This record gives sequence, structure tokens and C-alpha cells, in this order.
Amino acid sequence: MTETLDIKITKTNHSRLAETDFNNLPFGKIFTDHMFVADYVDGEWKNFQVIPYGEIGLSPAISALHYGQSFFEGIKAYKHADGTVSVFRPDKNAKRFNKSAERLCMPTIPEDIFLQSIAAVVDIDRDWVPTQADHALYIRPFMFATDPFLGVSPSSTYKFMVLLCPVGPYFSKTLRVKIETYYTRSAEGGMGFAKSSGNYGGAMLPAKKAVEEGFDQLIWTDAKDHAYVEEMGAANVVFVLDGTVLTPSTRDTILDGVTRDTVLALAREWGYPVEERRVSVAEIIEGAKNGKLNDAFGAGTAATIAPVGSISFNGEEYFLSDPKTREFSQRVFKEMNAIKYGTTPDTHGWNYIVNAE
Repeated sequence: MTETLDIKITKTNHSRLAETDFNNLPFGKIFTDHMFVADYVDGEWKNFQVIPYGEIGLSPAISALHYGQSFFEGIKAYKHADGTVSVFRPDKNAKRFNKSAERLCMPTIPEDIFLQSIAAVVDIDRDWVPTQADHALYIRPFMFATDPFLGVSPSSTYKFMVLLCPVGPYFSKTLRVKIETYYTRSAEGGMGFAKSSGNYGGAMLPAKKAVEEGFDQLIWTDAKDHAYVEEMGAANVVFVLDGTVLTPSTRDTILDGVTRDTVLALAREWGYPVEERRVSVAEIIEGAKNGKLNDAFGAGTAATIAPVGSISFNGEEYFLSDPKTREFSQRVFKEMNAIKYGTTPDTHGWNYIVNAE
């Protein structure tokens, strides 16, 4: 940390905590009592506030609504048995947040401001962090352009906000996925590596079509030939192929996922062979056919570790082993949870502890 932010705190007069059913937490629909807000004006970040969660007034002409200058991050906070609240690897998200900002011609945020902003609102709403297994407090930092100007040029003003949602598991079942061979999520030279809101808007139609066909997620492929695996709709994708942990290498079409990085770090630490490279659709399908595809799962902050039960390609569906019998994904899921919930030592320094004020 460098300089401590001067954050104005305005607490709610009516907490909704007692009214919230923590046994029924649909992902992203229940919000805590407070949110963080800051403004970028005259070339600097200012007006740091934690205020009650609620609507904000905006001009209908703001450039975010018309020209897509908006992006976000996804992070989670966890409660340990002793009541400690920790945020998992937010420094990695801070770096990716700024990569997104640069790609969208938006101002970056110093890492210490990013971290202190999150800590401030999480601390005030720490009682909202669930205590059940596989539950967490989902943290959504985001930025959008606020100039009321209908012109195709970067805004000069921006708003940075942080929302909090208590959540349960994002996926509650083994996934049936389809390899997409027509639609494209991102092209070379585009902004697939950024968490731009537009990336997700463009993915909704093909994802909807896949759900209508009975699938849970798509596996996106490259825009040119649809011959190489890129990522899943809600997560990076990881395979274990003939004993090797394999995932597409990051490029400007693929998100550099925090969970992905964590999975690979643990795999290397445990001595698994790890390959980050271009992964062809052909080798994955061949592995599914000959039984050498030992494991496949999505890895993401929301999804955590989401096992893939079957992969469909060109009308053929290939079924994989029972996720409960898979050595690697079961081990990595348990180890990540142990670190996040504080039941094993955090030897990597991944937990950012939110100290109570």
C-alpha cells in the first residue's frame, strides 16, 4: 500500500441482511447494502465513496451506452473459520483491469487504489460474506464512460464502481458443452483479452442457441479456421490429455484468467507436465475418442472448477469419465478451496486479508 485513500463512508439506514435467504443465493441477483463509487474528472481519480446500494442518475447520452466504453472484473471474497475475510488474488485482477482500460482507451487505476476500494466496501459489508461451503462474496469492479456526448471518441470522464453479491456455486452440474464452429467470440487484433462488456453482449446469441440445443456452455474456437480451442463462455478451459495439463496459451483473443493461472501454478508445483500452447480441436476430439482425454473443466472466478461431462463437435457427442474419479481437477478444486477458506497455509500469498476498521 502507498497512500491511504480518503474514502467518504455513508452507511445505509436499513440493512437488507436479515431479509436475505443465504440458503437461496442465485448468482448475481442479490446485492449487499453498499457499493463503492469514484469519478475520473480532469485527469485524476477523485470523489472516493462507499454509499448505500441503489440507483444512480446518468445522462441518456453517456458514451458508454452508445459506443461501448465499459468493462469489468470478477473477484471473490471468502470467510475463514475464525471470521477473517480474505479476497483471492485481487492484485492479478488489478493488472488485468488496467489492461482492459488501456485497450478501451480508458484511464487506468493505480493498483493500491483498486485494492483499497475493494477492501473498503468489503469491510463494511463483511457480514454478507457467506459461511457455507462453496459460497463466497462475488466482487464486481467495473468502469464506464460518462461524457454526455454523441461522438465517436474517448470520453474524458469515467465512473469506477464496485458491487458485491453473496453467491453460491455458478454451475451446479457437470457441463455438457459444444465446440462452436460458426460464431466468433473474438478475432486476432480484437479485444478478447479484455473483459469488455461488448464481448459478452456479442456472445449471448450463440450461447442462447446452444442452450436451446441442450448444451450448458460453448467452447469458442479461433475466428479464422475454427480449428483451435480458445475458451469457454464463462471460463478458461483446461484439459488433461494423456497425463499432461493442457490449456490454450493466452493471446489477444483469450482472457488471462486468474483461476487459470492458479490452476497452472499448482499443477507445476505438484510436478504435472504443463503445456500452454495452441490446442487444436482435432487433438481434443481424438483424445475423447481414444480415452486419452483424462479430464476437462472450465476454470474461472465465477465458475471456479466446472467439470465438463461431454463435448459435442459437428453433431457427435463424446462423453468423458465421471468427474468424481478425475485425479487432477478434484485435487486442484480441493486445494484451491482450502487456500481460499483458510484451512491450509497460504504459502503463495494469494489471500488479501481485509482488516476490520
